[in-house]
Amino acid sequence: MKNLRILALMHQDLVPPDDPTGYNEEQINEWKTEFDVCTTLSDMGHEVYKLGARDELRPIRKALEEWKPDVVFNLLEEFQGEAVYDHNVVAFLELAGIPYTGCNPRGMLLSRDKALSKKILHFHRVKVPEFRVFYTNKPIKAKKIKNLRYPMIVKSLTEQGSVAIAQASFVNNEKELRERVTQVHEMTGDHAIAEQYIDGRELYVTVIGNIRLQVLPIRELVFDKI
Repeated sequence: MKNLRILALMHQDLVPPDDPTGYNEEQINEWKTEFDVCTTLSDMGHEVYKLGARDELRPIRKALEEWKPDVVFNLLEEFQGEAVYDHNVVAFLELAGIPYTGCNPRGMLLSRDKALSKKILHFHRVKVPEFRVFYTNKPIKAKKIKNLRYPMIVKSLTEQGSVAIAQASFVNNEKELRERVTQVHEMTGDHAIAEQYIDGRELYVTVIGNIRLQVLPIRELVFDKI
């Protein structure tokens, strides 16, 4: 592969230094992913330009026009403080005609909404856990939670990365369900989803490519007991 000009796009607060010397472990953990990605790309011989973004598209457009990268390595997971806006930045890259890493805007939009993605899977006869969506500022009606099969897991409808996930997310009855839904609404400002708890292993399968797809080795997330 030829050496490329790579624009590494990330949150403005997570732009890593060139050298981590002098930073403590807690500080490094904040931007470790961004640092490792940029360092690895540089070690491979690519020219990397780190760009932090928060709430404006103008810096991104300027970098595309002036620096003219071959590809954008997208590490941005939110925009304007909203996780659900991340697909809009990718849509901008799409309109600009610049190759980028990760999923396209439509895929990001569908996968972000846990309920919508489950409905699509169910339509294609893929089994998914039973679930209910509880919208903010709407009372929880008794008929909506009637005959639910406990235990259930309560989480944000659109957040990712274990946001608002804790021991209290695991509920065993209606009282615990109502309490946790209210807590998720207050903590995230987002709608909540309650999913039937399925005991088993958690496996990840990564697929890369556009026309010709490559399936990477299966990885397992192991939860250590405390």
